[in-house]
Amino acid sequence: MAKANLITPYGGKLVNLVVEGKEREELLARAGKLPSIKITMRNMCDLELIATGGFSPLTTFMGKADYDRVLKEMRLADGTLFPLPITLTADPKELPTVGEELALRSANFDLIAVITLEEVYHWDAEAEAAHAYGSTDSKHPMVSEMARWNKVCISGPLKVVNLPKYYDFVNLRHTPAQVRAMLEEMGHDNVVAFQTRNPLHRIHEELTKRAAAEVKGSLIVHPVVGMTKPGDVDHYTRVRTYKALVDNYYDKKDTMLSLLPLAMRMAGPKEALLHAIIRRNHGANHFIVGRDHAGPGNDSSGKPFYGPYDAQELMTKYESELGVKMVPFEMLVYLPDEARYVEEKDVPKGAKVANISGTQVRDDYLAKGKLLPEWFTRPETAEILREMYPPRHKQGFCIWFTGLSGSGKSATTEVLTTLLLERGREIAILDGDVVRTHLSKGLGFSKEDRDTNIIRIGFVAGEIVHASGAVICAAISPYRATRAEARKMVGENFIEIYMDTPVEVCEQRDVKGLYAKARQAMVDGKPMGFTGVDDPYEQPIEPEITLQGFGASAEENARIVVAYLEAQGYIGKQA
Repeated sequence: MAKANLITPYGGKLVNLVVEGKEREELLARAGKLPSIKITMRNMCDLELIATGGFSPLTTFMGKADYDRVLKEMRLADGTLFPLPITLTADPKELPTVGEELALRSANFDLIAVITLEEVYHWDAEAEAAHAYGSTDSKHPMVSEMARWNKVCISGPLKVVNLPKYYDFVNLRHTPAQVRAMLEEMGHDNVVAFQTRNPLHRIHEELTKRAAAEVKGSLIVHPVVGMTKPGDVDHYTRVRTYKALVDNYYDKKDTMLSLLPLAMRMAGPKEALLHAIIRRNHGANHFIVGRDHAGPGNDSSGKPFYGPYDAQELMTKYESELGVKMVPFEMLVYLPDEARYVEEKDVPKGAKVANISGTQVRDDYLAKGKLLPEWFTRPETAEILREMYPPRHKQGFCIWFTGLSGSGKSATTEVLTTLLLERGREIAILDGDVVRTHLSKGLGFSKEDRDTNIIRIGFVAGEIVHASGAVICAAISPYRATRAEARKMVGENFIEIYMDTPVEVCEQRDVKGLYAKARQAMVDGKPMGFTGVDDPYEQPIEPEITLQGFGASAEENARIVVAYLEAQGYIGKQA
């Protein structure tokens, strides 16, 4: 079969910033003496896609001209369509003079790249959130994350010495150039790409096969294995299911599986455009766009951040300019009496229809240790998911108490701990005062220090939950964005409990006299930044539980929490 004539990369050529040979050796020798900064996991993912051409035509993190125009018009400074900012933020205190070189290192201090500092510019998190993501609501995962980014963005020519090193699924990790070479060998000019961050079920399998048949071409199953939505199934589990499906149920002559180290923005419609650009750079000229593509769910008012078909509409508008044709994800349903899938609009009148929602997958099957039915998912996928997701009563969870000082968090925690121990559930306690004594000793009460304290609690809580432990966190945690970050660290089994107690009641209970000191400091013109007095407390908008810290005893409130845990399956009902 003749080699395929694939679509050209976006912008005309595939960027490659990885240096080799003598240039690499010289750079390695020089880098040890250069100032350096550690970059985040998101930065690492972005840097890899810039370096290997996944983000072509980008050749570096965006400078100010590109950044400003992308935010306002979805275009680079030269007019090229590009939907979202790709930036690298830094602490200005750690930067050398403009014109000098800076080493970019991983969290383990491994050298990744050297950047010649060309631009340093200030950015505004709220403005970026509003323009890029259409919302400043901290429930959007990018909005809460950006609140913790550094003060300035940096840009300049990049030379990449070492791409990130992976030890898992190494035979499925390919650069865009390698993917293009494999697709060329398949011999089909048309290639359809499927973006996924979830396990694939029979509906997805049917859809992808139909899409490949429709374009008479090759299929690339291209799952994201960088940062995805908090609470998503981990990529190790997902890739095992993808491998089982591709190995057993797809035609290998026309199908390839390759992993994409993308850090998702969960930006809905704009993210769909970015995904299409990435897939064009990998050789695909068709791209499947689903309902609520890359959506982060609901905002703080309970409404979806993006409409269900916004992404498909935006792709349709720009597909000719992108050079990538959209294949819409039509809703398929299963007809059990006929043992086949059909589009929802083609269901015969009166036909019996079977369907399982994502919530049912979690709550009615995985949480109860039941195998998913074979009509819904392949046996291999069902077994892998069951192995990795024990019944809910064996899973870890985090109970996160938030509320003003004196609202009743600690008192309720004490009773709740006893009730859970009675049920045989060991509990770790992360109380705000105790954490400040040990984990966060030395931190003050500035907003930055408070955020750092809460993020530390969230990190530890997440580690406990991921190891199937149960933890109760009792900290004021006054800011919504930081609580949202803690929720992301813990994942799905995060139970936010708001102790709704009037500040007047909290003051009456204040044996330490902190409220009185804070009010006197206000009178003296030396505000302390005390929550509820001269620093705001941002009430949760949609907590899992709201408790009245006044008019109800600690025991009554603790029993409300226990009843919730029973109802959700985290603990068994008491005989």
